[in-house]
This record gives sequence, structure tokens and C-alpha cells, in this order.
Amino acid sequence: MTAPSGGVLVTGFEPFGGEAVNPSWQVAQALQGQVIHGWPVVAVQLPCVFARAPQVLAQALAAHQPAWVLALGLAGSRSAVSIERVAVNLIDARIADNAGDQPLDQPVLAGGPAAHFSSLPVKALWQALLRAGVPAEVSMTAGAFVCNQVFYLLMQALAQRPGVRGGFIHLPPLPEQAAQHPHSRPLALAQQVAALHTVLGVLRAPAPEGELPPAGRTD
Repeated sequence: MTAPSGGVLVTGFEPFGGEAVNPSWQVAQALQGQVIHGWPVVAVQLPCVFARAPQVLAQALAAHQPAWVLALGLAGSRSAVSIERVAVNLIDARIADNAGDQPLDQPVLAGGPAAHFSSLPVKALWQALLRAGVPAEVSMTAGAFVCNQVFYLLMQALAQRPGVRGGFIHLPPLPEQAAQHPHSRPLALAQQVAALHTVLGVLRAPAPEGELPPAGRTD
């Protein structure tokens, strides 16, 4: 297997569910080709299609050989940048994907582990974002749609790539999406891009996770 390039692969999704835009891809595009905190960044768009997203992800990993992978997605009901902690081996789509498929109660990977954990420094990212004034949280669920599928298969793939780490971050909607998401607090694109700059800075020198406060909930 080719050695990691030392760069960061950032993925974002195309719009889905009737949305005109997807902040995950807009943020990824804004980072494309930049060198941030010493990390060269390459962005790849993933289709919001269960049957195609895994192949595009695998091709991107093979083509770019990154040291880190940041998979981004839109969580329209959320009001904070959500660093996902765990991907589950379950697809249970509330809506159809962009190809019209809506699989229910199916595994992401038949016979695969029940879950995979992020290898990002989850708590360090959370605390750094809060210090930077960005609304942020640690999330214990990435849902059961294409985002979770990509997160699960990403971690499955990285388990076979020593030295490569990654995970998934959900972004809140943009202000122009506020009408579609009345119960969330939108975050401007410039703030979301700045949040990813903060994330990339943490990847350069993450704090030990054991020195950070708990992020779990009791409900």
C-alpha cells in the first residue's frame, strides 16, 4: 500500500432532500488546494447515494493517500458543529437518497463490526472550537443515512491503513437554509470555514484526550 501523502482529504456531499446547497461541500470547496497549518488540503464531493458514495470515497482514498480524512455532512436539525464519535453498522433511511433509494433496517456492511469509533481527537476538537467561539458539540450519533454509511466505511477502510486517521463532522445549515430548518440556528459559511481551519490546527498538535472534560450525556 502506498504511504500516506501527509495531506488532508476533506469530503463533502452534494445537496440532498430538496436542498439547493449543502454546506459540507461549500466548506470543502473553500479549503480545496490550500495549505492550512502545514496541511495540503484536497476536497472531493461525494454523491448522496447509498450505491455510489462508498465507491467515490474508496477512489479518493486511493488517489490521494491522505494522512487525515475529514468527512463532512449537513445535519439540518443541529445548531452546532458536531464532531461525531461513533458510526453504527445500520442504514435506516428516513428519506430517499438522490437516486430514489430508501433502504430500511439494513447493515452498512454485512458481517461487519457493530460500530466503528472516530480516530479524530474528538474532545480536543470540541474544546478548540468552543475556545474559538464556534458552537460545537460531541455527537454520539451520525444518524442512519448516507453520512453514517460513509463514516462507517471510512473507519473500516482506515483500519487497514496504518498511520491514517479520520472521522466525520456534521455541520449546521447555512443562513439561506433557515426557512427549511426553523428549529436550528444556522451558521454562516465563513464561520464554518473558519471552524475547519481550527480543526486542521488541532490535527497538527492535538491535546491528550485524557486531559479533557467529559462529553457524554445521561439521557
